[in-house]
Amino acid sequence: MSLEIIPNLHPLAVHFPIVLISLAAFFHLLATFTPRKNCAVHCRVVAHTTLWLSALSALPAVFFGWQAFNSVNHDEAGHLAMLIHRSWALGSLSILTGLAGWDFWKNKVDQPTNGWFSLLVAAAWVVVSITAWHGGELVYRHGLGVISLPAEEADHDHIHSHAHDSTDEDNDHVSSHHDHDGHDHDHILGEHH
Repeated sequence: MSLEIIPNLHPLAVHFPIVLISLAAFFHLLATFTPRKNCAVHCRVVAHTTLWLSALSALPAVFFGWQAFNSVNHDEAGHLAMLIHRSWALGSLSILTGLAGWDFWKNKVDQPTNGWFSLLVAAAWVVVSITAWHGGELVYRHGLGVISLPAEEADHDHIHSHAHDSTDEDNDHVSSHHDHDGHDHDHILGEHH
């Protein structure tokens, strides 16, 4: 049995720049607005490090994303969504590498964090978050990069059992609703044994 990764390593690699720029934005803002000097120094160390790592980790994420862009099966709507995601991803990469390069060249850990630079890092986080949202749309709305979608069934039940300390029979109920994909779900909630 061979190891097959669908679509490739992009889903693994892409989470690193998302997490790292989130940490970088948080610690840049914390270092800017914290009144305690010792705390600010520690926050600056983490802020600089996570910003640099976010830029470095974006490189393999974009590389594997490019591979996925050229290899996954898709329809016209999926292709248009991929183009949007690709544009945001390349913009994110440019912003992250630009900020990390500027930070490495100009900013020093022992100097106070510039408020304007912290806002730029926070703006970079917004851009990366929008990129990630478009990436999620590719998978969860367009089904790109998945092996198969589950077959739609005419009717199926979900049984949910909740453990309660109370033996009140009024907690037992059955609710039925019509889902957006055209089939009914019967939910049995609060079933006691």
